[in-house]
Amino acid sequence: MLNEQTIQKLYNLRLGAMALAWQDQQKDTKATRLGFDERFGMLVDSEHLARHNRRLTRLLKDAQLRLPNACIEDVETSGKRGLESALWRQLASGQWLSDHLNVLITGATGVGKSYLCCALGQLACRRGLRTAYRRLPRLLEELTLAKAEGTYHRLLAKLAKTDLLLIDDLGMGSGLKEAHRQDLLEVLDDRYGRRCTAVTSQMKVQHWHEWIGDPTIADAILDRLVHNAHRIDLKGPSRRDPKSSASRRTEDESSN
Repeated sequence: MLNEQTIQKLYNLRLGAMALAWQDQQKDTKATRLGFDERFGMLVDSEHLARHNRRLTRLLKDAQLRLPNACIEDVETSGKRGLESALWRQLASGQWLSDHLNVLITGATGVGKSYLCCALGQLACRRGLRTAYRRLPRLLEELTLAKAEGTYHRLLAKLAKTDLLLIDDLGMGSGLKEAHRQDLLEVLDDRYGRRCTAVTSQMKVQHWHEWIGDPTIADAILDRLVHNAHRIDLKGPSRRDPKSSASRRTEDESSN
């Protein structure tokens, strides 16, 4: 009876994982031989792991990663590909997230830009950071709609609080409209030195200024993106090619 009351109290305190772990301990003869400190530590570990997994699941859902299964450990590095192992290990350490640095990934279509971007997003989620993935055209549409609905400043505030913003497909189309230039600057200005931004583009960084259009705004946008960024310029054939080697299959399914 006492055990049942204690279990109910654990559930009332929202310690369900600890309650289940304790019930499992009662059925495990090896666990019952352990000391109190060891058994209690195991219960705390069970609750901590369950909460971590729930938070990770929520963060990944909110991030809306285009490739939710992209994993930083599965990325193939090579000098020929334009992705040095030393740089990727540095990014995998996550220090750039703590230092509020950016990552710029360029390369032709199909070389794996979106996969790398989403792998970095998953890394941030695993570290408990709020992450959001947006293709640039979709992000600009959201900002335009928010203006019409009167929720523009609320959306800017939400984006400003996002620890890692992933912007895919920068440079698509003939250039930015005047209103979109200002919108992009607003988003990046709120994040500069406070949060991290990762950008992918088929266009090399040196051509971004011309694509943005207005020289003054282009200078401001690039100042907030480029000067505190790690750069990756991917090379090689499309990884969507069915003739690609088996070692690339993890990334091939939906690389960009």
